This record gives sequence, structure tokens and C-alpha cells, in this order.
Amino acid sequence: MAPTPPPSMRPTRADAARNYDLLVTAARASFAEHGTDTSLEEIARRAGVGIGTLYRRFPSRSALLEAVYVDEIQSVCDRAYDFDRELSPFDALAAWLRSFVDYGLAKKTLAGELLAALGKDSPFFSACKTNVQDAGELLLSKAKASGDIRPELELADVLRLVGGITHTTPQPKPDQAMRMLDIVLCGLRRAAP
Repeated sequence: MAPTPPPSMRPTRADAARNYDLLVTAARASFAEHGTDTSLEEIARRAGVGIGTLYRRFPSRSALLEAVYVDEIQSVCDRAYDFDRELSPFDALAAWLRSFVDYGLAKKTLAGELLAALGKDSPFFSACKTNVQDAGELLLSKAKASGDIRPELELADVLRLVGGITHTTPQPKPDQAMRMLDIVLCGLRRAAP
């Protein structure tokens, strides 16, 4: 099953698509280094385009944040389908949840700012959530069918557990987060008869 495309503002004209990619890449790097309040002028400079090009593509900071978020969510979803093709069912689910934790640790500020701007029930977040759920359901159902994990598990419960790892205060360091995820993964396993 192929993922449903998330909301996208990516243009189709070659030069516009190139500038879009440059801006999203520069914004992602700037946000990771300096937070989401990085100046748009700095992002345009880093992308090697003029500020007018940035504003034509992204008329507001929120529009740029959305583009970066969609790009990241699409990457998380794509990894699920890659892991499904490359790994056993349990290993695919575990690898995807590890990538989900990595993403959650790195993008907490970005998601928080978008939630404040758009609201958690916005069509934007609904579309992103649907894509993540589709990817997760694929892996979870295959791991259930293989008998590797408990049959009563629901994706919402698994994602809440994993989300809880990245939303603890203070935020855990990556090695601590992965130890906590290992505990969750042990709890997902089917009990020996």
C-alpha cells in the first residue's frame, strides 16, 4: 500500500521546485541549529536565493514551517515502507519506532509551533496523522500476523507510548530515549506460552 500524499505545496516547474527544495533544506537545517525563530532572511541567504523568492513560495513563517514538517513526516512514512520491504515484521516495526523517536526528539519545537498556529484538529495535521497511521498500521498488522507481538495491541496505544518518550520533561537524551523504547518494545512482544 502506497502512502497517501501529505498536504504539499511543492511546485512542479523545475526551477520553482529546485528553489522550494533549497528553501526547505535550508529551513530544516536552520531550525535544527537555531530554533524555529530563525530569521527568514537568514534562511533565504542559506538557500542561496533572494528573500523575494522565499516570500513568493512561502508567504508566512507558518507556511515554511508546514513545508518542513510535511517533508519530515513524509520521510518518517517512507521509512516505514522501506523497513517493511527490507526487514522481518518485528524488526521493521522496531526500526520504524526508533526512527519515530529520533524524529520526535529532533522536531519537538517545530511541531509545537505548528500546533499553536494551526490547532491539532486542523486539516493539515489530520492529513499528516492519517499518513503516519497508515504506515504504522501496515507494520503493526504484519508484526501481529507473524505472531511476534501481542494481538490485542492497537496502533494508537503504541504511538502514545512512543510519543510519551519524547514528550517527557525534561526531554530525555537520545541514549535514554532508546533505552525507554527498548522497554516498550519488550512489552509489545507476545508472551511465551
